[in-house]
Amino acid sequence: MRQDDSGPTGRTGVMGRTRGVVFFAILSCSHPAYPAVPAYPAPQISVEQAIRDLSSPDANVRFRTAQMLKEAVYPEAAEPLVPLISDPQDEVQLEAIAAELNIFLAEKIVPRRRIGRVIEVRNAVMAEPLFSTGPLAIGSRPVPAAVLTALRGASRDDNRRVGLEALYAFGVLAVEPGGTARRDLLRITGPDVAALIGAVDPALRYAAIRVLGRVFSKRSDDPPIDPVVGDAIVGALNDRDNAVKRAAMQALGDLRHDRAVQALTELFQFHAKGPLAEASLDALARIAHPGSGPLFIDVLATKTATLKGIAIEGLARLGDTLQLPAIEKALAEERSDPTRLAGRFAAAMLAKASIDPIAEALTRPKLRDQAKQYLIELAPGRTSALAPLLQDPTARVRIDAVDAIALGGDASAISVVEPLSRDADPQVARAAERALARLRQTVTQLTR
Repeated sequence: MRQDDSGPTGRTGVMGRTRGVVFFAILSCSHPAYPAVPAYPAPQISVEQAIRDLSSPDANVRFRTAQMLKEAVYPEAAEPLVPLISDPQDEVQLEAIAAELNIFLAEKIVPRRRIGRVIEVRNAVMAEPLFSTGPLAIGSRPVPAAVLTALRGASRDDNRRVGLEALYAFGVLAVEPGGTARRDLLRITGPDVAALIGAVDPALRYAAIRVLGRVFSKRSDDPPIDPVVGDAIVGALNDRDNAVKRAAMQALGDLRHDRAVQALTELFQFHAKGPLAEASLDALARIAHPGSGPLFIDVLATKTATLKGIAIEGLARLGDTLQLPAIEKALAEERSDPTRLAGRFAAAMLAKASIDPIAEALTRPKLRDQAKQYLIELAPGRTSALAPLLQDPTARVRIDAVDAIALGGDASAISVVEPLSRDADPQVARAAERALARLRQTVTQLTR
């Protein structure tokens, strides 16, 4: 609303509650780095009074109340906070957006904390870093449609910072709905957010493409991609900003938009090497259109390990078992660990080989994200193979396994995941609760 733009927030390139009384103190933290000492004495305000204060004609009162609710993480405040997302005051809008995010995050952010009694540490609730952590940033609590509608509307705010915060916050929270609610969300969201790809500001174009890629990331029961969305992202492949181009390539892979295959192929052939070549080939590998098979086979002969690994992934997703010998030959003298891990993925996909080597890579920081993505793709129908990871002594491995099962969407895994909702490690337990909510959504969709 009112202009107070302190600079770009996009990048070019991640409860306290009682019944009847809200304690505006910091009660919990997902990764406690310091003793849990409140930054200030904790004032007590009734929930009813807090909600009334959200409608105060005094902007300072609205601001302080939104800030308090952000810290208290009171879930029933989600809908009463909605009008503040379009408040006339920018600062109030930003606090309301942050409060909405913190209500639904899997790991709540503690905005204020003291080290001993002297130094206060402030942790901002910012949408883009949360968005960058991935689709499992939010917990199992349903997000009201009114919250998503308000955030999507605020993405067009005349204050650049507010618009970007609202757009990324929408991207964080809009992955929650499933079934009919998701189909309605996609129908409404597509044309609205796709129009932002034509914005003058490259940060807004970049954000819009990333958010569309996240929200429209292909699920098994999704309707065909709205051509308005797909064509707008394909058009962004010609953007003058290379970061926007790479975001468009990433999004097209997320959408598995086969109408983009020709344009992506031409871009790969034009660039041949470098970041844009890698990004365009990666998009083709994730779309996995049969017409890309010959290109992937040709790329197996390259000396560039990254491109070779991407081509192997593409062939694995195409499911042609006849290509396994060619993949093995291409890997015979390969020393790159990521490329060799891609070979393990291909063996698991094409020859039902053990996923143990991929699971072991979860403990290697440089390979962890790659291994986790492979496990997500391998998880459906292979719950029994992932079960040992759920008993791993390392909490991080248990979390990764639960997340892979959740994103894999195999509803038959519910009984395997349920015991982890009582895990001794609270982060594992929360990951299991989040996974169960997502898997139960899948069951509901299948029974309709």
